Amino acid sequence: MTENKDKNTRHKAAMEKQKQRVDENIARAEQERGVAVLLTGDGKGKSSSAFGMVMRALGYEQKVAVVQFIKGVQLSGEELYIQKCCPQVDFYQMGTGFTWDTQDRESDIKAAEKTWEIAQKHLSNPEIDLLVLDEITYMLAYKYLNEEMVIQALKERPQGQSLVVTGRGGGSAIRAVVDTVSEVKNIKHAFESGIKARKGVDF
Repeated sequence: MTENKDKNTRHKAAMEKQKQRVDENIARAEQERGVAVLLTGDGKGKSSSAFGMVMRALGYEQKVAVVQFIKGVQLSGEELYIQKCCPQVDFYQMGTGFTWDTQDRESDIKAAEKTWEIAQKHLSNPEIDLLVLDEITYMLAYKYLNEEMVIQALKERPQGQSLVVTGRGGGSAIRAVVDTVSEVKNIKHAFESGIKARKGVDF
């Protein structure tokens, strides 16, 4: 009985300290503006996390736009769902597939530039609450898009617009201009064991 009471006392004291830290952090957060998030790393789940934020924003009836770079030869589960259930989302896919499939740098650059034009329109639209630029980091890593141009557009977006950028690589420039960076680390992947990509899980 005494041991349980001691545990409860220590737990209460620890939680009080934690609450104090949380309350202090909340009190310090005085800025009211859109947040830019970079989801990067070699692990699975970057785009999935971004689409989780899409669902979250839609729950608050916010205006959402999604621009996917690289993906698009076949319809993804995200696009199928949004077409059926969330037609209010402005969704655009580059539509060329993966660069290792196309193997045509000139064609990929043209597609990237066309897709960037769509992204730019969203980045200058103050009515959009959340914009997802999925896999755009590859466009910088492969030098399909001018990095300085992209970074400037990200920095100059409307104050109230939140932004989610996903993809591996892309350099330190994006990390420097976003507010939150999360890195997804690959520990183990089914594909490495010869397991086929699964609908509803991988695409």
